[in-house]
Amino acid sequence: MRWKQFLTPVKSFDAVHARSYMADKSADDVTILDVRQPGEYKTGHIPGAKLIPLPDLADRLDEIDADKPTLVY
Repeated sequence: MRWKQFLTPVKSFDAVHARSYMADKSADDVTILDVRQPGEYKTGHIPGAKLIPLPDLADRLDEIDADKPTLVY
């Protein structure tokens, strides 16, 4: 398990700052991670977001590119 990533400081963005951050980036530059439940994702999500429900995250970390910034919601 890549446990060191949990010790790395993270920034918290509000929605306005996140939009601004994403404005000059392509979909390949950043991973957008949706940690809600499948039903919530189905009713609406950010286009291109990857769904990994929070309870599954620890077992699915290998699905996230550690070399790219990740925005989590």
